[in-house]
Parts: sequence; C-alpha cells; structure tokens
Amino acid sequence: MTTFERDATSLRPPWPFTGRQDELELIRGSVAGGRHGIVVTGPAGRGKTRLVTEAVRGTDCARATGTPETRDLPFAAFAHLLPDTVSLHRAVQLLSGVRLLLVDDAHLLDDASAALVHQLAVHGRTRLLVVATEGARAPGAITRLWTGELLPRLDLEPLPREETAQLLAAGAGGLEALTVSRLHGLCQGDLRLLRELVGAVREQGLLSRVPDSGEWEWRGPVPVTATVRERLADLLDRADPGERATLDRLAFGEPLPVDADTLDLGALEVLEADGLVHIDDHGTASLAHPLHGPVLRSVAGRLRARRLTRTPSDRTAALETETAALARAIAETDVRAVPAPVGEWLVTEGMGIPAPHAAVRARFARLRGQLREAASWAREGLRTTPEDHPCHLELALSTAQSGEAGRVVAEGRGNLEPVAARVGGSGSVNRGGPSAADSGTPAAPSASAADPGTPAAPSAGAADPGTPTPPSSGAAAWWAAARGDLDAALDAVGAEPYDAVRLGAPERAAGRLTGVFAAHADALAQGDGPALDRAARTLEERGFLLFAAEAYAQAAQAHRDPGAARTSRTRAVALARRCQGARTPALAGMVLGELTARQRQIVTLAAAGLTNRQIAEKLTLSVRTVGNHLYGAYTRLGASDRDALPCLVELPEAQPA
Repeated sequence: MTTFERDATSLRPPWPFTGRQDELELIRGSVAGGRHGIVVTGPAGRGKTRLVTEAVRGTDCARATGTPETRDLPFAAFAHLLPDTVSLHRAVQLLSGVRLLLVDDAHLLDDASAALVHQLAVHGRTRLLVVATEGARAPGAITRLWTGELLPRLDLEPLPREETAQLLAAGAGGLEALTVSRLHGLCQGDLRLLRELVGAVREQGLLSRVPDSGEWEWRGPVPVTATVRERLADLLDRADPGERATLDRLAFGEPLPVDADTLDLGALEVLEADGLVHIDDHGTASLAHPLHGPVLRSVAGRLRARRLTRTPSDRTAALETETAALARAIAETDVRAVPAPVGEWLVTEGMGIPAPHAAVRARFARLRGQLREAASWAREGLRTTPEDHPCHLELALSTAQSGEAGRVVAEGRGNLEPVAARVGGSGSVNRGGPSAADSGTPAAPSASAADPGTPAAPSAGAADPGTPTPPSSGAAAWWAAARGDLDAALDAVGAEPYDAVRLGAPERAAGRLTGVFAAHADALAQGDGPALDRAARTLEERGFLLFAAEAYAQAAQAHRDPGAARTSRTRAVALARRCQGARTPALAGMVLGELTARQRQIVTLAAAGLTNRQIAEKLTLSVRTVGNHLYGAYTRLGASDRDALPCLVELPEAQPA
C-alpha cells in the first residue's frame, strides 16, 4: 500500500522532492557531527518546510510548529513534548536530551516557546533546525538566533529555472519549455502558487499536445483561482481608488511609458514605494508581480476591460523593436538576456507571432544554449507560417543539439528529416557556403531577422537575398553528430568554421574566425587548457552558455594538471545543466560522470529495460525513490524519458551503490 502525505487544501499527493541538492546537503551537514544546527528563512511558499522535512527524513527528530492561534499560550508549540505546567528552566532541562529538534514556523511561536528555543541554542546540547518566514514579524528570541550568531542562517533563494523544470517534470509530466518558463516567471519562486497553477491549468483543460512531440503546452489566459486571488489580495487591497485605476491601466496595457498624459505620476510613486509597480531604466512602468495583471483583469467589468484593453496591432511597433534588438545582439556576438516582453505576451495569450520574430527568438535562445526554448519559439513561428525556412531550420538545429535528437534517431526519422522533409529546396549551394543563419555560428542576422525598415548586410559569403536557400549543411552536420557519425558530421560542416571547432576539428577553421571564436579554435588546435578556459569564460560572459560548456569540456581533456582538469569539468557540467538537455559531441561523457553511484546503477538498469518496480525490487528500494533518482538522472543526461537512455548511456554493467 502506498501512503501519501496530502496537501491540506488540495488533497493532492505531493510532488516528488527534486532539486535543492546543495541546500539539502548544507542542512544535513549542519545537524550532523558536532554542529549545533541551522536557521532556514525565506518568503512564504519557497519550499522551506518540504526541504527541512526531506533533510531529516529517516532520523530521530522531534518536531514543534508555531501557529497564529496559540501565540498567547506559553509553550503552546511544545505542548506535546512538555508537562502541563513547566518553567522555562525545567523545559530546557527536559528538551536538552532531544538530539534533533525541528521548529517550523518559528516566527509564529509564543514568547515562552521562542525563549525556550533560544536557550536550547545557547546550551548547545540539542541540534536545532529552525524554519521562519522572511518578512514576517518574529519574536526577538528567534531573530537573535542568527543576529547573535548562535546558529548559521540559510536564506532560501527562489528555485532556479532549471530546477523548476526538473520539479515540473517530476510532478506534472512533460511540459514544453515556454510553458515551463511561463510558470516559473508567474510564480516568482512560490512553489505553492506553482502547484496551484499547474493543477488549475490541468483541471480546466488548458493544456494541449505539442505537434510531433510528447510534450504539453499552455497558451491563453491565466486561470485565476481562489487561492491565487487570496495570495495576492492583501497587496492589492492596500491601493486607494486612484492607485487602483493606475494598476488597472497597467494590467491591461503594460509595459507603459511613465508619462503624465497616460499614468498618474503621484499614484505611481506610491505604488512603486509599496512594491506593486516596477519602473525600469528606460522609464517604463509594469506591475511588480506577473500575477497581479491576471488577478486585476479577472475582476474588471466588461466595459472597463473593453476600454482599457490594447489590441495586438498596438504592439506591432514594439514587437519590431524587440526583433531588431535581438538581431542586433546576435550581430554583436553578445547574447546576454535582452528584455522582450511583447513577444512573450503574444505567445502566452495565444495570439501568435510573425515567423521572422519567432525565428530570431529561436536563434537567440539557441545561441544562449536554451535549446528546448529555441525549439518552442520555432514551432510558434511555424503556426503562423508553416513553410517558413528559418523556423524549420532553427527547430532542426535546436533538436539536433539536444537530448531530443536521441529519441528522433532511435525512431529512425533520419538526420535531415526536420529540414529536408519539411523545408525542401533545390537551389544551388551558396557561393560561400550556407548563410550564417543556417549554421550554429553567430554572425550578422539576415534582413528578414532585422528591423523591417532597416536592411541588414548579409554575412560574408551569404547568397543574394532573393536566392532560395537549400537545406542547411549546418543542420546536416548536427544530425549526423546526433547519430554518432562524427566523420559524416565533419564532412557536412562545409563552410561553417565554428561548427568544426565545436565538433573537435579546429584545423578546418584556421584563419576563418575572429574574436573569441578564433581564440577558442586556436586554443583547441594547440591543446592549451588554460587558453580554452579563458575562451570559455569569455563565451560565458557574452551569454553563449553552450559554447562555453563545450570549451570547458575540451579544456578538461587538454589540461595536464588533474586539479585544473577537474575544475574545467565541473564548470562544463554546471553550464551544460543550464542548457536544457544539450547533448553535443564535446559534452559526451561529461554529464554521465557526474551522476551519483546510485543514479548510475538505476540508470543502467532502466536502460536495460527494467521497469521502476523491477528496479526497486532488485535494489530493495521504494518505487518512488527509484522514480526520484531517474528524474534527477534525466536532467543531468539531457534525456526526456526512459526511451532515450539506451542512446545516451553505454555502461557494460551496473555500478555499485
């Protein structure tokens, strides 16, 4: 029989615990050995209680919890551990024999209980794991735990986007990249809101299957549930009528310029001070929390909504500006994050975007190493223009360089199917090779990618703008690499010099690159580990995370010093994890080595065809534990599911735990 700890409000089984490995190990280390404990703080919904519960799982741990209703009752939180009447001195004596004490919601403790916790920390015989909500008023005896340096403090940061994706994969199934990014942005690190939104999206039937994929996507309005409204009501209720009018205008039209003719500057000042409105460096105002807009729109009347709603045509100029900004960043070989909220808004509202904008967004994301996001943007462009060549090409390149390629190849769909079958093309090869937009190399964007009113010069060797572009040799190279045929991949590289560097053949790029890309090629040709590290750092600084990961991986192979090699390997693995399932030849074998011994053991058995239950019986584990290990391994291996494991894992036998 399987027993679930159920959510008190939703009665849904909890999601498997995923992510937070560094924090988990820090907490476990703080309550082990000669340590005295730790205080964990963070905003409500950050996952503090779940984290500490996981940290003490399997240990002999006493637990006390503060509640708002008992703040006036002495020792109320410890009533189950202490006699009916007891002094502080006696309470300290009785609990000094407890080896590990977890105090949850410590900011809600009554004064006597707070003093007890403080005295236990002073005496140091009981290891304390104290959890308090940041921003809430807490008893002085609790805040002095860290201000008085009795216990170290861990301020829990929002779950990173990569770990949010891992959590959603474990708890909600296969969601495509733009849906994951949308949920991550909406919830701002509040995991309770995350789960509430996922449940509402499912229950209201807002998920749809992504074509040619096993993933699901969410487009359209945000379901504003009672829980979502309650979590944000306290902030919105503080606004007076004038401030509320300004909030409503932003809810239906953000971002808006700070202009006395459109917005009340006095109200904006108050709202900004209250943390309800954000003003950026360009003087543009937007709501501080992404869920404030949906909540405000949900309670607006029809006439008010009709008056305030902006039409998609109002955003045309802004969308063209975003397209030009992204194209300019690519041309300047600096793909650090560029704000582009209009395109994101049009996609999430299900309004569709022009294929040229989608292609530039896809290319920008791919160059940043966000491969699954790049594929999603390309698919968005193909919805409006099904035969758009740049979008098909970006979809092919991002898929070929990701873990999804293993599944496609395993299904026998071939190396050029996404380009040749969907794009076609029978024109002659460009005089200087494929255009830069067809390759994996950043260069000047094509005219279609730039601002429509500003013609952009084609990259060196590109065909005339009017010449039909044949299927890309760049795509052919990466699909050959996905099949494991490196010779065919290098033969297909042709005029794409940086692709040759990434595939490990820098001699083919000699004298054909500039800047950091030339430095990368030269360092690899000379087997210079430190120079490869320097090139990787520069690539990372400019936002090319996948390229940087590959350079660090190559440096790990080139270093003669084992310590330097380990450092480069660690950096390569850390960056690869941020690249949404990247699986390229330079990274082959890097991530697998970072699996834990237990993960390697379970992954090997799964790749051999055993079910989770069979693995659990063989290793004397619970089925849930096996599932958790597999989800963690999928993330590190860049696999989408168990079917991809045989293509990614080549282990002759199970490794010992």
